[in-house]
This record gives sequence, C-alpha cells and structure tokens, in this order.
Amino acid sequence: MEAFLGGMATLGDPFILLMVVAGTLLGIVVGALPGISGSTTIALLLPFTIGLSPIAALAFMGSVYCAANFGGSITAIMVNAPGDPSASATAIEGYKLAQKGQAGVALGMSAVSSAIGGIVSVIVLIFAAPLLARAAYSFGPPEYFALAIFGLSMCAAIGGESRVKNLIAAAIGVLLATVGIDLTSGIDRFSFGITELSDGIDFVPVLIGLFAVSEMLEQATLRGVPATIIAYTSAKLPSWADFRKCNRSIWIGSGIGTFIGALPALGATTAALVGYAETRRWSKHKHEFGHGSLEGVAGPEAANNAAVGGSMVPTLALGLPGSATTAIILAGLMVQGVRPGPHLFTEQPTLLYAVFASMLAANLLYLVMGMGMAKIFARISLIPPTLLWPGVFVLSVIGAYGPNQTIGDVVVMLAAGVVGFLFRRHGFSPAPLIMGLVLGRMVEETLKQSMIIFDQSVAGFAGRPIALGLLLVTAVGLFGPALLRLVRRGAPA
Repeated sequence: MEAFLGGMATLGDPFILLMVVAGTLLGIVVGALPGISGSTTIALLLPFTIGLSPIAALAFMGSVYCAANFGGSITAIMVNAPGDPSASATAIEGYKLAQKGQAGVALGMSAVSSAIGGIVSVIVLIFAAPLLARAAYSFGPPEYFALAIFGLSMCAAIGGESRVKNLIAAAIGVLLATVGIDLTSGIDRFSFGITELSDGIDFVPVLIGLFAVSEMLEQATLRGVPATIIAYTSAKLPSWADFRKCNRSIWIGSGIGTFIGALPALGATTAALVGYAETRRWSKHKHEFGHGSLEGVAGPEAANNAAVGGSMVPTLALGLPGSATTAIILAGLMVQGVRPGPHLFTEQPTLLYAVFASMLAANLLYLVMGMGMAKIFARISLIPPTLLWPGVFVLSVIGAYGPNQTIGDVVVMLAAGVVGFLFRRHGFSPAPLIMGLVLGRMVEETLKQSMIIFDQSVAGFAGRPIALGLLLVTAVGLFGPALLRLVRRGAPA
C-alpha cells in the first residue's frame, strides 16, 4: 500500500503529469493515423526517452500505448480506415453506424468502453502482477529458459496467418540476438569483421527499421485514394439506454481483453477480434450485427484497451512481453537500465506503481480528450502522405543515430526496414522477429546458466517440475495440432 501511494504521488510531479498528457495526446494522434500504430511510435521515440528518468520514460510510453488503441477507433468509425490494427474489429460495425448518421454515438461509446476496459485491466494489473512475481521467486535459470522458449512458441500465433512463417521470423530474431562477442567464451560471432557489430545488434535501430521504415516503404507502394469522410462530428456521451444495452458487451470485452493480453505474444488485435466474436455470440440483438451495432463497437473497444494492462502483467512480473508493443517497452526498460522481473516489486516498487498510476491517468485523459476532440482527431487522417512519411524518415534516422551516435546503427535501421518490407510482401510479420530479438538473449544466457547448474546434462531439466511443465506445454502447443491431424487421417472412416 505504501508503494502504491508513492506511485500515485508521482502524478503530483508536474513533469511526470506532462509526460502522461503528452503521451496520451500523441497516442490518440498516431492511433488515428492509418499506418502509424502505437508500436511504431514507441519504437520511433524510444531513443528520445533515454535522457528521461525511468519513471518519466515509462509513464510516457505507457500513455502512448493506452491511447493509441483508442485513437485507432476514431478513423475506423469515421473513414473505415483503422488507424491502429487493434481497431480493425471496431470498423466492422462503427463505420456502418457512421453511414446511418450515428457516428457521434459510436465515437462516444468507443471512448467510454475503451476507458472502462483500460481501467479494469490496470486494476487487474495492480493485483495480479505482484502475485505472479511472488510465484516467480521460485524461478531459476532453468525455469526462465523454459518460460522464454514458451514465449517464443507463442510467436506462432502473433502477426501473420502462417504459424510456420511466424516461427521462422522468431528464429531470425533469436539469431540476430547472438551477434557480437559471447561473454562466456569471448568469441566474436557473426560480426564478419565489422567492428560496430562486435557489441551486438542494438534493439533501437532494429525496432525503428522494422516498424517505421518498413511501413514507410509499404505506404510508398500504395497509390493512395483519399478516404471519404462521411461527416465530421463530435462524440456524444452514450445515453443510459445505450449504456445498459452495451453493459454486457463492455464487461465481456474487458474480461477477454485482460485475459488474452496476459498471454504472451497475442496482444490487442487478437483481443479485439475475439471480443467482437464473443460480443456477437452473447448479444440479445444479433440481428443488428453487420448493419451497425453499438454493441459491436463497445465489445472490441473494451477488449483491445483491456489487453494493454493485461499484456503488462507478464512484461513487468516475468520480463516476458505480452505483445509486440510491450516487447518494445521491455527494450525501453533495458535501455533505462531497469531489468523487469519479480525483484522489481521489492527493489523498485515505486517505479512500478508509478507506471500503474500513469496508465490509470491516461485512460481517464483519453476519455475526456476523445469526447471533446474527436472531430479534430478525425481530420488528422487528411495529412498528405507526402508530408507525413518524409518526416517519419527523418525522425527514424535521428532516432537510430542518437543513442550511440554511430552510422552503423543507421545502416542497421535501413537494413531492418528493407527486411521488414520484404517480410510484409511475403506474408511474414515483423512482430515475431521482435519477440525473438528480445527473448533471444534471455534464452541463450539462461540456457548456459542451466547447463552449468546441471553439469552440462540436459537431463537436469527433468528434475525441475516447473521448467519441465513449461517445456511440455510448449511442445504440445507446437506439435499437438499436427499430431492431431495425423491421428484423424489415420483413423478409420
């Protein structure tokens, strides 16, 4: 309780509060811009947070993360162009409501349900993360190795539709994590005589390249057709009748979003799609779906914002990203010299609860901003790409060069941008690669430590029940579907 009150008190610091307000405003803006997601923005601005204190940096990144999911719903409803991928489910019903002249009501319900889902997930985060961290105190290197392998296996479900391609991308990320001098043996690996690679490949330029630069290249290939704005309108606070009608949808979405967010690698987009499907399943007004259902806006919006707090649970308690965006935030923590895990709750509790407090504040702020400024935010989508993307490229170069001030990092960023572009073209998602890069070092370090503990015998994992259980769950998740198909084929008709 003392740590919680201390964290809440940090909002009394004018600079921290300014970071929350700036992050929330920026999150809504970039969320409303089709093509620029919250993850892209956080990756792009990560270098600029290095000079901030850990609390200020995390408050800023957390606020952007919270607000971007809501911002995407504005253009999803107004122009049928989700600014953030997590708002794709919202566009299904929201745009049809706008066509029927109910854009204001849809925007208002989006703001309210997003705020409720976000607040519910942060409350769960406050109580669940310490419990999970307490259980993690029994973890040693073998358990962390098994947990990281489990996290990598979850990459099969994130990003593209092909599980095999997702795992290949994750494997490439793990390979990139091995570049540089091995601290155990002192051997220089995969640097090919390039001095800049001896220290390894930095998170920041790869993140910026995969998200911002690859998106810029993708947008450059599109012959843009201006989106048709149906009507600029302000958000309207839902009536009590609307709220009662959508009450069940909001709570279903909040629960699903929090649960899915806490599962490694799934994230807000998956939560929104599942939230929409379950909202439709349990609705008493199924006939409205497909023709403009207010419940179809409330459910997925509550779900995708609830996934934000849910995904922070494994990120902070275990150091295991709950989504691609939290993988970037995890990299930001490491850049700040903060190592996530159970020890944070005893060594730096004020830092953690300051993050929780800033996320609560961000959810309340975007409710107010969304209700009052939706008409303005909708016009953001009219920024000409010829002005938007050159600015993004300049910021990308500055962001890649800034931390270490080496041209090598800029080259890495450009190479990562080309790789990300090719990934998108051939059905690969950059998100699993990010997960592999973030978790790859953890896999290597904990495996080496485990082998030392087990005297170089892999059989030692059999004596660690938690590690063995996680490895078995991973194996079932990876090979179970294929084995089940083989069994079904072999079964007699």
